[in-house]
Amino acid sequence: MSTAAATARPDDASPVRRGQRVVIIGGGPGGYEAALVAAQLGAHVRLVEDRGLGGSAVLTDVVPSKTLVATAESLSLPGGRDADRVEMAALNARVRQLASEQSHDLTLRMAQKGIEVIHGRARLGGLDETGTRTVQVLPAPGPWLGAGPQDADAPACCSEPRDLHADVVLIATGARPRRLAAAEPDGRRVLTWTQLYDLDELPEHLVVVGSGVTGAELAGAYLALGSRVTLVSSRERVLPTVDADAAELVEGRFRARGMQVLSGSRAVAARVVRDDAEGGPGGEHVEVELADGRVVSGSHCLMAVGAVPATQDLGLAEAGVELTGSGHVKVDRVSRTTAYRVYAAGDCTGVLPLASVAAMQGRIAMRHALGDAVSPLEVGTVAQAVFTVPEIASIGIGEDEAEACDAVSTTVPLARNPRAKMSGLTEGFVKLFSQRRSGEVLGGVIVGRAASEHVLAVTLAVTHRLTVEQVMSAFSVYPSLSGTITEAARQLHVR
Repeated sequence: MSTAAATARPDDASPVRRGQRVVIIGGGPGGYEAALVAAQLGAHVRLVEDRGLGGSAVLTDVVPSKTLVATAESLSLPGGRDADRVEMAALNARVRQLASEQSHDLTLRMAQKGIEVIHGRARLGGLDETGTRTVQVLPAPGPWLGAGPQDADAPACCSEPRDLHADVVLIATGARPRRLAAAEPDGRRVLTWTQLYDLDELPEHLVVVGSGVTGAELAGAYLALGSRVTLVSSRERVLPTVDADAAELVEGRFRARGMQVLSGSRAVAARVVRDDAEGGPGGEHVEVELADGRVVSGSHCLMAVGAVPATQDLGLAEAGVELTGSGHVKVDRVSRTTAYRVYAAGDCTGVLPLASVAAMQGRIAMRHALGDAVSPLEVGTVAQAVFTVPEIASIGIGEDEAEACDAVSTTVPLARNPRAKMSGLTEGFVKLFSQRRSGEVLGGVIVGRAASEHVLAVTLAVTHRLTVEQVMSAFSVYPSLSGTITEAARQLHVR
């Protein structure tokens, strides 16, 4: 992200400008949140989307994967599983239905706010002498997803090219799964994470390539659902970008539950192989070739090797929008691109690949563009979570930055928390970092059940620069898991 300074208001420091024509390209969290803010500020808003509102976050990524993870976790609890194998077709049908309902709710909300949603693909055009930009809309290649029970709930498809005229444009086209030429997904045996939810049967043996957040979450989920799982990690430990203690705990849990973790192993190819069967049709299996020559066989392979920005064929270069070497849109802290009154938000910018960040970028962009007071994006106050079992949630600095910040830390095990004992929780911890002299809370890591919920308390402390004295002085309910946060603050008080 550019380090260029961002002003609190647009360049001309004007008050809120009502009646501006805003065109938003992309209907994910960055796009639909921007649309809602722009409409609230009195703009005439059009949103162009080619699949369905919610984007990947709702239709093929966050909502589906977290639904799958939550279902797997519930089945892994005592008494949660009535059969040895999960009815995958029914589970995936539920996952798709929930995603569709969420997308449909967003479509209705746009209509209620007077936002015109156009089913199509958009491309940036040029500027005229008044500063008005043309956005060309082309017919979308596929159906609208996330419609309600009646076809009338979906926006009409753009049947032929049309031009829109905009005073402000926001690019929010997201990203798509990265593909390897020697491991091209076929949607049946070799899969991206967007294709998992079309499976009718639980994989007998799922080989997951990639041990980042997506790979780890889905590997853990399928293990809990009853699949045999092999996780191929090019790094020496899973979840290499999160707290080392947290990652070690999760990896240990994976191994204890029977997952095979191949650390320091890079996959170079994946192929579908026909099984020979005398006197009848044969089946298929997948072979994943590693860089050291080993071959891992399984029934299915999930390629979770990252994402690439969806910034092609948008006319960005012609419009003066600068891209980074990785193809992401270059933006500053108020989401401005290098083109006049063109903003960008979400995964296409490469800031942080989180729905919460995309949504905040979209809101900031519209407030800045339309003249409302705005605070630039602060990535240091972004909370993140990994939905494994146990969950990992973090905010602010980690161990690597602690020394440079003259920070001290403490780690409190959840196992000694009375509420944890009541719930049978024996693993997990709360780790806090604070500045040695001032006591300001600089970061934290929570590992355990519902860590993604409990981290909000630490997020508020980091965002508002609270001290450990202020945190420890707040009342926590007894007994509660959140009481471990105040206990950690009390321990740092004497450091």
